[in-house]
Amino acid sequence: MTSLLSARGLHKHFTGVHALQDVSADFFAGEVVAVMGENGAGKSTLMKCLAGVHDPDAGAIEWEGRAVRVDSTRRAESLGIAFIHQELNLCDNLSIAENVFLGREPRRGGVFVDWQTMRRRTAELLARVGLAVSPEARVDTLSIGRRQLVEIARALSQRAKLVIMDEPTSSLTKSETDTLFGVVRDLKAAGVGVVFISHRIPEVMAIADRVTVLKDGRNSGSLARSEMSPERIVSLMVGRDLDIKHRRPTAGEAGAPLLSVKALRTSAWPGHEVSFELRAGEITGMAGLVGAGRSEIARAVFGIDRPLSGSVSVKGHPLIPGNPRAAINAGIAFAPEDRKEQGLILEMAIRDNIAMAGLHRMARAGFINESAVTAQAEQMRQRLSIRTTSVHSATSQLSGGNQQKVALAKWLALQPVIFLLDEPTRGVDVGSKREIYEVIESLAANGAAVLMISSDLEEVLRLSDRVLVMHEGRLAGELAHSVLSEESIMNLATGRAAA
Repeated sequence: MTSLLSARGLHKHFTGVHALQDVSADFFAGEVVAVMGENGAGKSTLMKCLAGVHDPDAGAIEWEGRAVRVDSTRRAESLGIAFIHQELNLCDNLSIAENVFLGREPRRGGVFVDWQTMRRRTAELLARVGLAVSPEARVDTLSIGRRQLVEIARALSQRAKLVIMDEPTSSLTKSETDTLFGVVRDLKAAGVGVVFISHRIPEVMAIADRVTVLKDGRNSGSLARSEMSPERIVSLMVGRDLDIKHRRPTAGEAGAPLLSVKALRTSAWPGHEVSFELRAGEITGMAGLVGAGRSEIARAVFGIDRPLSGSVSVKGHPLIPGNPRAAINAGIAFAPEDRKEQGLILEMAIRDNIAMAGLHRMARAGFINESAVTAQAEQMRQRLSIRTTSVHSATSQLSGGNQQKVALAKWLALQPVIFLLDEPTRGVDVGSKREIYEVIESLAANGAAVLMISSDLEEVLRLSDRVLVMHEGRLAGELAHSVLSEESIMNLATGRAAA
């Protein structure tokens, strides 16, 4: 195989953090290389150095055998490097076609945008990634999973020689993931190199020819296809065995209903009513395909979106619709699926994000008790093992997994009794995932009611006492712990009767 890109002895410092320490890696044409490691291991930093987002402090990069300096994303693209970020970089107010060819619009006569050609080429790319949507649809009308596929289509439009995918399946359904894997295999067959960053070991085992592991900003090891096993990968990542597949035993008989939802209709699926209860001491999973209406239900319950009809009550008391403050006062917490856009203000300090939802509780006569804010943040940092040198650091400096912990800490600090958790471990590494699982289990053990929305069936089976399954805006069925299986969930999620 031909070497496309080689990195030698890369170092990168940020304030108080040595993110990359003498990291080396090779990437070849026609090969799929998985890059793995816990959050904060340096994976995204390495990729950003290779894709021109960051300039390394030391070390060398070679492209097709020549020393190069990749000092801008435009330079990376000119070489043939495409980077699909974990946190999507799309313009929500533009169409899919405009996003796919942003800055590279086909022209007529070298002046005017050739809209017909741009839409036609976009339609071909969308078909290639299995996305049946008009090229003229605005991005802000798409689910996160579909936006991820638009990002992939944009990378394909660049005819890149090396495609870097940072957690590309974190918001995709199984069928969408299968489609993506087909695209990856097509790229490999065409001689394109693919870098696949993922926390999902089964995906890596299915798609990767080789795995490179980072730990604490350093090379931890590399495994060829014949050497790969879940146990060896985990050992390189964390240096210890982690059991995240163990299925949680049922908590037994649940307590009294804490949240009751009756005949709720949302604007996403106005023709369907949804009713369910959340009970004390119970983790209720909510499964379904992307676009089935799961997130919309959670947003309507919390009051971000006003429901078209129906009611929500907490401990028998009706909740004012469309009023998040009333929901918070009633003891409801909501951690949305998109932490970057909806859960956090990344430019703010960690401690200020944690305090945000309950800041009024730490004020006297209009003045904030700064020491109380800091003490609370320190308590949450220790409780959730948030890896940071200071709670005064900007939240943007944290890895994705640690940002997710801050998003959870914001609500844990209020001690609510009902938790609505939408994709609580999206983009989180195996170690952080286990820690978040332990937090969720402790919430239920202490009497809280938890609704956990997740596209990860292994996660749903691992944690849930029972599972609500959504299909096209309606509650297709409820599965007790004793009959939970991947097959029974998918039968309901795809509109078939439970097996």
